[in-house]
Amino acid sequence: MGVWLTTPPGQYLLAWEQERLDRAVADVFGFHALQLGLPEVDTLRANRMPHRWVASDGAVAPEPIAMPPPPDDVILLPDSSALPVALHCEPEALPFGDQTLDLVVMPHTLELATDPHRALAEVARVLRPEGRVVVVGLNPASLWGVRQRLGHARLKLAGGQRSLFLPRAGEFIGYWRLRDWLRLLDFEVEAGRFGCWRPPNASQRWLDRFAWMDRVGERWWPVLGAVYCVVAVKRVRGMRLVGLARSERVSAKAAPVLNQNIHQNHQEPSQ
Repeated sequence: MGVWLTTPPGQYLLAWEQERLDRAVADVFGFHALQLGLPEVDTLRANRMPHRWVASDGAVAPEPIAMPPPPDDVILLPDSSALPVALHCEPEALPFGDQTLDLVVMPHTLELATDPHRALAEVARVLRPEGRVVVVGLNPASLWGVRQRLGHARLKLAGGQRSLFLPRAGEFIGYWRLRDWLRLLDFEVEAGRFGCWRPPNASQRWLDRFAWMDRVGERWWPVLGAVYCVVAVKRVRGMRLVGLARSERVSAKAAPVLNQNIHQNHQEPSQ
């Protein structure tokens, strides 16, 4: 997918994704962050965690892609020594212990994973309670998704003589399907946004002509955007805050004394 991101539609898609990712990770605090997949781009560039990694299943790291500038209200780290460290592993088997990471970013990771549900479950395993996962994926219920499905059908009829608009590898994961997976893994969706409503054109000229569709699409048919970005928080059932539990114990111990005083106040007038 990295090569496709250098094309006009790929740059259009990457610009929207990078803006959403910069905003999603900028205010997430902790110590350990992981970008799982797509090592050509730096999705953690706006995050301030001291330990950051980029994991991919490739043996050789590809050349980085020129990144769009960050939003005006997002400040990037000036320290180049804090660049992420590259790791080579499968998304279904991460080399981290249970509950050790504070943030995991998955840019199109589920689409390219051999077992996307297992990959998401692995992320749930390594995330700490209240940790966040940011998932970016292509929307099958969009013009881009329809063209990709038609392209696959034409490939079968033409015997592999035609090319697809999007990369051939991978399978789209629907937005609502992803939300169901997250819910089953005890995640709570914190935010979800769609983007990129322009028709699937390979020409920069035609993409520019349909720029007005981004404004109209966001207002009138938001769920039909070509790409979505979901931010979810890992919730652990049965957790209680220590301070709150201590306050409840103190209140419980004080209750009998209060009842006794009230009882005495009611007894005094009768004497």
